[in-house]
Amino acid sequence: MTSTTPSTEAAEFRGKTALVTGAARGIGKETVALLHARGARVVALDIRPGLDSLSTELPGIVTVTGDVTAEETATRAVAAAVDAFGGLDILVNNAGRTLNKPVTHTTAQDWDSVMDVNARGAFFFAREAFRAMAERGGGAIVGTGSYASTVGLPEGVAYSASKGALAQLTRVLALEGGPLGIRANLVAAGVVETDFLDTFRPDSRAYLASFAGAQPLGRVAQPREIAEVLCFLVSPRSAFVTGAVLAADGGFTAA
Repeated sequence: MTSTTPSTEAAEFRGKTALVTGAARGIGKETVALLHARGARVVALDIRPGLDSLSTELPGIVTVTGDVTAEETATRAVAAAVDAFGGLDILVNNAGRTLNKPVTHTTAQDWDSVMDVNARGAFFFAREAFRAMAERGGGAIVGTGSYASTVGLPEGVAYSASKGALAQLTRVLALEGGPLGIRANLVAAGVVETDFLDTFRPDSRAYLASFAGAQPLGRVAQPREIAEVLCFLVSPRSAFVTGAVLAADGGFTAA
């Protein structure tokens, strides 16, 4: 049996070009750092101003500022990867938005804003990545999903529906991508200790702590732990894995 040594791990993505959305903080930032450390050439995209600091922290990466809900952003980001590095091999659809409202209080605008980022944006980037990867002879796409696509999340109707849509998008991408050498998978993440939760509800820290006891592992996830799973699913180590929705939720959905 072989094992991954530090030297082989550092070269795991050598020669590969990756595009990561939602890259300025949390899971996205950790994913960019891991891909970069393991040899990938990375294009990092976000709408937040903190994105530019990544160029200083991780020399050699390309940053693109833009809104994932706009078609032109996906086109521009993929073009940036092709122009800078000659092609695209990996897409990490990580950008996301959440909302904490009962169904009767969820407006059409609420619904659209969440679906636009989590489903519409992921579709745009997957479509443009497909085109670039087909020219390359293959590639790997992974999305940051949620346990909310598997179980119901009270007061999360728009968020749960958007992550369910992302799971179905992933399955179709796997089916259409197989003959092209393109794999597609999804990480159904559990509760993660990140400031993303601060946009979810005002008592986010207490809400976060409440999940620790609800998970068999007795704690919530750290961003790097989810980033590691994302990187695994776009690596050669998962070469026969496609169309999967992989739970990384501390066992929450197993209960």
